[in-house]
Amino acid sequence: MTRPGPIWLFDLDNTLHDASRAVFGMLDVSMTAYIARELKVPPPQADFLRRDYWRRYGATLLGLVRHHGVDARHFLHHTHLLPGLEDGLQGHAHDKAALRRLRGRKYVLTNAPWAYAQRVLLALGLARCFDGVLSIEDMRMFGHFRPKPDRRMFQALMARLKVHPRRCVLVEDTLAHQKSAHGLGMRTVWMQRYVRRNSQGPEVGVYVHRRPAYVHARIRSLQKLRRL
Repeated sequence: MTRPGPIWLFDLDNTLHDASRAVFGMLDVSMTAYIARELKVPPPQADFLRRDYWRRYGATLLGLVRHHGVDARHFLHHTHLLPGLEDGLQGHAHDKAALRRLRGRKYVLTNAPWAYAQRVLLALGLARCFDGVLSIEDMRMFGHFRPKPDRRMFQALMARLKVHPRRCVLVEDTLAHQKSAHGLGMRTVWMQRYVRRNSQGPEVGVYVHRRPAYVHARIRSLQKLRRL
């Protein structure tokens, strides 16, 4: 009997494409404008809230919902409209072939909304490489959003996919997400292709040249996944 392949869970931004190059800057502007408009605060205060909630909760959205009663779906829709998004996307020419060679089911697992993820994957030519997209809309539990790195969300995801965590491989640029997944028994792969600092500090950890104990492998190319 053929042994079943692994279940691959791929982050989207800064894993499958270079989001820091253009997209994150666009999102910062869009979210700040949304906060200023909806909360009726000056732009400097809106920018402070965006950054503060990101640092405290791991996602600006969670702080806005908790402290201001912002409608999450309204926020996600309007902040991710991003006119001209596709023009700024930058992926890697060999990713499509690398993904298609991987044995097992493959999913995108992103804290971004589904519509945004679809736009990015279609623009990169990767949409048909995956069996599905698991977006932040799929991370709602008991009336609350539980995005990565929430351990409860990972457990619910394993139940939804009907797989044991040991069969799953999480490919991510964010260390906090990998640490949570590793704690449940998943294998973790640290994508370092797009590692750089942004205005909010290091994107994937302070010591970008060290491999933490909860990271099984570091890669700079999806082609390396076949050797794991």
